[in-house]
Amino acid sequence: MPGPSGVGAIRADLLSDTVTRPGVAMREAMAFAEVGDDVFGEDPTVRSLEERVADLLGHEAGLFTPSGSMANQLGVRLHVRPGEELIGDSLAHVVRAELGAAAVLSGISSRTWISERGRFRADDAAALMVTGAGPYQVGTALVLVENTHNFGGGTVQSLGEIRQVRAVTRERGVAMHLDGARLWNAHVASGVPLRDYGREFDTVSVCLSKGLGAPVGSVLVGSAAHMAEARIWRKRFGGGMRQAGMLAAAGLWALEHHIDRLAVDHARARRAAKALAEVAAGTVDLDAVETNIVMVDVVAAGWLPAGYVAAALDRGVRTYAAGPGRVRLVWHLDVDDEATDHAIDVLAELLRTPR
Repeated sequence: MPGPSGVGAIRADLLSDTVTRPGVAMREAMAFAEVGDDVFGEDPTVRSLEERVADLLGHEAGLFTPSGSMANQLGVRLHVRPGEELIGDSLAHVVRAELGAAAVLSGISSRTWISERGRFRADDAAALMVTGAGPYQVGTALVLVENTHNFGGGTVQSLGEIRQVRAVTRERGVAMHLDGARLWNAHVASGVPLRDYGREFDTVSVCLSKGLGAPVGSVLVGSAAHMAEARIWRKRFGGGMRQAGMLAAAGLWALEHHIDRLAVDHARARRAAKALAEVAAGTVDLDAVETNIVMVDVVAAGWLPAGYVAAALDRGVRTYAAGPGRVRLVWHLDVDDEATDHAIDVLAELLRTPR
């Protein structure tokens, strides 16, 4: 695989699970998909995808969107009026990595709590909620949960904690949205059925272009009434698509072939994490490696993240500086055992020889 300009061939691309490329069988499914105009609700393949995902998650209806950020922003827009607030943890993708979209597009305020590795605790959410305050404080309309948690390092959220806060939100009239971009990984790692996660939320977004390997798209699910409203807002946000069945076909193919195999990504990530932990103590917390993401504390080995990322890229391994002191490694279907071995060799050697 060619690397970025000025860089040699990439032998292990661990930048993200968004970099996957559709294989021959997926491309064939896309090429021969039955299509129609989805803005008019006439694309049968899109409708099949929406119905399939909604059923998997135990909801009435779904809506295909171009991106996970749009699916999330539609989800929060359904539940939070301008001037009201959503609450979530400080590392959540919706509040950290969607460029302030909730405020810019929908006039929504956000407040956050600090969590360890993004791990959701019902008490944190319950303590931050403000309801019944009248004109004196901003009212909480939505609790946001992310599962798995990206910047937490692929953290799988506890269903028990989710159910505990769900009981509180029902009492207080607060909605819940699940950013389930990597919910497939949480399902495979925990064994918790997708419906058990899905039924605890008013809306759920799931991504098809990360671990499942489709080139484009996410699906938002919820009640039929909510999805009808979300379809209107999708058009307002510029997300109306025409013959989108070619994209939806990739998602349907991925759902049939790529969910169970996520366990392979998890195993390869775990193998790499163990190897790096043995080379440089304190760089990898093995207890924190639950799915396909490994966070490496390169500062503990004498590196700054930018320097470590650049040195790895020079040796054919692409990674991501995820914040102060940390480099993120993400396994996916395009990183096989050979690529994993190469990544281990390169990354371990760099940890042994800090600059």
